[in-house]
Amino acid sequence: MSDLRVGQGYDIHRLASGRRLLLGGVEIPTAEGIGLLGHSDADVLFHAIIDAVLGAFALGDIGQWFPDDSAEFAGASSRDLLVRVLTDERLADARLVNLDCTVIAQRPKLMPYIPMIRKAIADIFWVPIEQISVKAKTNEGLDAIGRGEAIAACAVALMTRAKMREPGT
Repeated sequence: MSDLRVGQGYDIHRLASGRRLLLGGVEIPTAEGIGLLGHSDADVLFHAIIDAVLGAFALGDIGQWFPDDSAEFAGASSRDLLVRVLTDERLADARLVNLDCTVIAQRPKLMPYIPMIRKAIADIFWVPIEQISVKAKTNEGLDAIGRGEAIAACAVALMTRAKMREPGT
């Protein structure tokens, strides 16, 4: 019997002037010079992935691990937070089977950046890019996302217990 575990994650952040827009560790240029607002670098996709991985093993959520009122995590790299989760001793034998992600943004158009985002994520997990799916959707002009005020992301991670290589090395 295999030990397959599924976790799902979701996050949303407001867009704000004077911030970098990072999605899956890739900087996305915007004509308006806007990015996501948050305590860390606000990479909404990495935040959803972190929650999906933590959820697969019933280890809480990103807010429990990296509280947004902690000075330690102010301006933190979300990539580094994901690596910190993946290298935690409780996940020493965890391995990603596949990851399915959706970014919901009215703008900017993300299609040109999806291959880079997939590669960045695959590199962290030490898996082939074929195990990483990233899709981009709009909100058809509805709600805060549709008005271009926020970006959200969802992720579903299928994990198993088997020795995995050190992420990010």
